[in-house]
Amino acid sequence: MIDATELDRRVAELALRDLPLARSLLAEVVRIPADHVDRPVEEGGDPLCGLSNHEGPRLTWLRRRIVETGAVADPRNVDFDAFGNLVWEVSDPSDGIAAADKKVILFDGHSDTVRALRAAWRDKTGGGIDAYGGLTDPARVDEAFLRRELGWLPPRAEWDHLLFGRGSADQLGGVVAEVVATRILRELAPLGALRGVIVRAVASVAEEDNDGGGPMFIKSTWAGAPLDRVPDLVVLTEGTGDARKGALGIYRGQRGRMQIEVVVTGRSCHGSMPWEGLNPLEYAARILVEAADAYDRRQGFLDHGFLGHGTRTASWAHLDTPSDCAVPDRFVFRFDRRLTVGETPEQAIADVLALSAVERARSAGLRVDVGVPRYVDPTWRGHPVDNPQIYPGWETPADHPAVAAAVRTYLGVVAPHVQDSLGGGLHSAPRVDRWIFSTDGVGFSVPKDDPAYALPASKGWVVSGPVKHPPMIGFGPGIEQNTHKIGECVDTRELRHAIAFLARLPSVFRGG
Repeated sequence: MIDATELDRRVAELALRDLPLARSLLAEVVRIPADHVDRPVEEGGDPLCGLSNHEGPRLTWLRRRIVETGAVADPRNVDFDAFGNLVWEVSDPSDGIAAADKKVILFDGHSDTVRALRAAWRDKTGGGIDAYGGLTDPARVDEAFLRRELGWLPPRAEWDHLLFGRGSADQLGGVVAEVVATRILRELAPLGALRGVIVRAVASVAEEDNDGGGPMFIKSTWAGAPLDRVPDLVVLTEGTGDARKGALGIYRGQRGRMQIEVVVTGRSCHGSMPWEGLNPLEYAARILVEAADAYDRRQGFLDHGFLGHGTRTASWAHLDTPSDCAVPDRFVFRFDRRLTVGETPEQAIADVLALSAVERARSAGLRVDVGVPRYVDPTWRGHPVDNPQIYPGWETPADHPAVAAAVRTYLGVVAPHVQDSLGGGLHSAPRVDRWIFSTDGVGFSVPKDDPAYALPASKGWVVSGPVKHPPMIGFGPGIEQNTHKIGECVDTRELRHAIAFLARLPSVFRGG
């Protein structure tokens, strides 16, 4: 019989005890690319180290530390899958419960980051913060810049709690929380922390460039697999903080995402006689302006009471031109389209095709192609990838047992140990909410009627239209509005409580 109160107390104690370990692990996984980005390629360097499909050095080091810190019982319990995800597992084989009867909980966090922009960090922060080395000279930090740049920054007197660096909030802190939480789960197994559960943890790859790419591979291994391989719950450790609502929300959904690529092909000629050509840049500019105006009016966009409204923004472009004194030959650009409930990729493409500027370009003799690009870059382990860049949204119902378990966990191991704060600080009351941006959660859906994923009702999977997915909740350190920015940072007080939450949730979800 699990003593819930005692387990709450011990989990909170060990999360505080292990915070220095967690901080040191996080500082190092943020720093590791610095050993590779400036080294010549022929000497083992990699200018893209740490980015999607270049996670190897970070994950190789983390694999070793998972073993050394006791986050697994045996080195064989942690390894890379064929895709390149780092996967480790903990359970209690002495609990007397058959594997098929255990609840399977999957922790997921991505290990890649966006580009560091290291020189910009040094210049814009006053030279006191490095994208990999963190806070190097507090006296030189331009605090006014940071407060303009970031969504949330605590008072200067609390900066000792901050860890700066690319990936600290998105989302290496969540991965580190998984490592330390599994270490605590093993330590507290005699108190029932692992009774009746199997916990698998993942540091996934290529999420920044191909949302959910790692989970897309992982879910393929569930097809026809024994029940002890298929999760009853997925916990996404992407940051769940909001600059205005507070840190460490419990998230249960997000909008979907897709890329829409528009290729405008014209006819190149010398810039001195533009009437001889067809300028794709100028005609594409009209498409972009019309599309932006349509979004500003919310024309063609739906809204949802929980997940929010659909969005569209121009996000990338490439120009094919023989020179800067010529009419270009081709202009390619992309829209980042966020899809809310009721919106479909097909309609999102049709909306672009329906823009009058598209017809105007075609009538003038230019070719305009609109479609969905495919992601084809192999992973750092060389695994081939080829998927359309459509990433479906998801929502776990508010009344699902997984959400209730998350709230109980928060009340047991987080709420008693925090004081209410303003803005992006910690709060004692659990906040159930949703992400604005995207997460690995987009990769876990499967066709509803696929016989390879025929699962008993006891798994509690969520059916949504033509697909189904494991119940998913999010909980992780980091403020959404601080991610991808110069001066990115995470408050390690959030890291402490995220560790406690992850270490307690499995037993609460199981019913203890």
